[in-house]
Order: sequence, then C-alpha cells, then structure tokens
Amino acid sequence: MPDRAASAVSGVRLETLCKRTDFLRAASARRQGTAGFLLQARRRPEDEAGQAIRVGFTCSKKLGNAVTRNRAKRRLRALAREVMPGAARPGWDYVLVGRPGATVERGFAELRADLAAALSRVHGARGEGK
Repeated sequence: MPDRAASAVSGVRLETLCKRTDFLRAASARRQGTAGFLLQARRRPEDEAGQAIRVGFTCSKKLGNAVTRNRAKRRLRALAREVMPGAARPGWDYVLVGRPGATVERGFAELRADLAAALSRVHGARGEGK
C-alpha cells in the first residue's frame, strides 16, 4: 500500500520492472554509482513511454546468502517507494543494484541521500533528461 499512497500524492505511478530485456536496456544506459548501490537509468523512447516510473531491483550472489540478498532488496524497495515519487521522472526506467556489504549495512538515511544525489546526477548529466 505505501506505493499507492506515495504515488497518489505526487500523481505519478511506480511500476516494477519484470522483464529481463528491460533490465538489460537499463544496464546499457546511464549509470551512477554510490556507496550503497548502483543506479542504472534509461529514458524510454516515445513509442513505449508511459507516465509511470518503472523501477527494478537486483542483488547478485556476491551480496551473500538468500537472507542477505532479500534484506538488501527489501531495503532498496523501501528506498524507492520513499524517494522516487518526488525525485524520479516519468517515462524513465531505473534499476537499483545492491552492493556487497554496503546495501545491508549502510544507514537508511545515508541510502536515501545517495539515491537523491544519484538521481540528480543522472538527470543533470549533459543537460538532458527532461
């Protein structure tokens, strides 16, 4: 329910990426590393663009066992629900990639600041992204 509450306030919907091709397209686009995670961002072409913000999450086995990976993904999902409706742009795909140790151990306030800074750098690059 927090997804709907946050998106209702900003008027923008958050959708989850599910298809492998969407993840691969985002991986080949813009990247911004932070101490807690890696942000990959891709502007969708006009023919497939919708007004939703699409977000995907991935954590490899480098992070640790299944419990650690799931904890990292839960933290990334909570982070996206909190920050993305106000800072992300409609018509874009984002993928948050967990980092070994850092995603689980870093403070949530620091992760929140990392995501806000990463989004502003991704959209501020080369004056594009509007």
